Amino acid sequence: MDNFLLVTVDSLRADHVGWHGYERETTPFLTKFAEDSHVFTQTFAHACSTRPSFPSILTSSYPLMYGGFERISNERTLVSEALSETGHETAGFHSNLYLGADFGYDREFDEFFDSKSDPTLTARIRQIVKNKLDHDGIIYRTLAEMFDVAERQVGANIGSAYVLAADITDLAVEWVADTDPDRSQFLWVHYMDVHHPYLPPEEYQLNIRDKPISDRRSIQLRRKMIEEPEKVTEAEVSDIIDLYDAEIRYTDSQIKRLIENVRNTWSGETIVTITADHGEEFKDHGRFSHYTTFHDEVLQVPLLMDIPSDSGSRNDDLVGLLDLTPTLVDYAGGEQSDAFHGSSLRSLIEDNEWDRTEIFANWEDENERRFAYRDKEWKYIRMKSEESLYDMQNDPDESENVIQENPRVTDRLRDVVDNHVEQVDATMTDIGDVEMDESVKSRLRDLGYKE
Repeated sequence: MDNFLLVTVDSLRADHVGWHGYERETTPFLTKFAEDSHVFTQTFAHACSTRPSFPSILTSSYPLMYGGFERISNERTLVSEALSETGHETAGFHSNLYLGADFGYDREFDEFFDSKSDPTLTARIRQIVKNKLDHDGIIYRTLAEMFDVAERQVGANIGSAYVLAADITDLAVEWVADTDPDRSQFLWVHYMDVHHPYLPPEEYQLNIRDKPISDRRSIQLRRKMIEEPEKVTEAEVSDIIDLYDAEIRYTDSQIKRLIENVRNTWSGETIVTITADHGEEFKDHGRFSHYTTFHDEVLQVPLLMDIPSDSGSRNDDLVGLLDLTPTLVDYAGGEQSDAFHGSSLRSLIEDNEWDRTEIFANWEDENERRFAYRDKEWKYIRMKSEESLYDMQNDPDESENVIQENPRVTDRLRDVVDNHVEQVDATMTDIGDVEMDESVKSRLRDLGYKE
């Protein structure tokens, strides 16, 4: 295959897209696009947030392997590295700084934009305050508090945590126009707009609701859902979901523009892949956003692949995001890295043969490691001080922990997870710490991350 376009959307849960049966028209373009694509209805991330999820997507390895997700170890093989070996010109465009050059994600990209050097004007003003003033001084503390109060009470969005989808698309389209017509291409574009804060343009809100919600109100709702989720009313949950769905609708329009431009510009055939790094919770289990709970609202993601001259299919087998990179490398005719732990979906697409029966997820911070196992019948979650077991056939919403009633199943899955932990630990290496400047830390905090 000549060319590859990989589109990832931050925080896009599977049950909010049209081709998964969502009742709202959030994805009019992609739902139509999916009709002739290969749709994988049971696709799962291996972590619940961007930072630990992307090693699986772009290196086909679990989050805690090879020293963890603090940065991309040299022992991992990025898809850009594998496709450079097959002669592809490579480019990546996004604005999540955890996926930036500081963390090793730029390796073997001929063109790479991570927005570190291109913040918005208001973000630069905010940063000047932080850089120029003594952090312990009264002026700094006063101005910093003013920023927070403005965002919390007035609803002013001070600075911008990410680059808007239209601008990311512009950058990618400009690169596409300048590509070498005699070379095969690989383009990765990651859209952040579906990640909170939800500030969709009014025209896309009007596709979802009768009256748009102001940016001021949106920022206030975001503060409340993060800081006081227990106080968010049912009406406010509805408004938050409206904003989220409108962001999906907006992003769908930009993906349409990107795909149409690629298809009209590049010669040869292009495989287009659409997926997400994780989902999003709306009080499904009492909270918002995407915490490391390992429930399906944050683990299950959409995945579709459009392959030219192929009529497409609908597959219900269990698929992990770590199966994505081996698939692209396979279609490119490249060599599978020994560091890949997923499998190419080509056997499922072409021969309806597939042997994955389980999904593992993992995560850690300085105090704790968490693991999860899921198959079509059971989900087992191991946290620091508790274990959970859910009957996915009879309780798909994961509302009742049935670990006490199923000791044999629990013992079996404990052993399975123990084996997975051994597999993870066998790859351990020291990758050191990443030094982040204050501007990077600030923008990551604006997205709700704790650096």
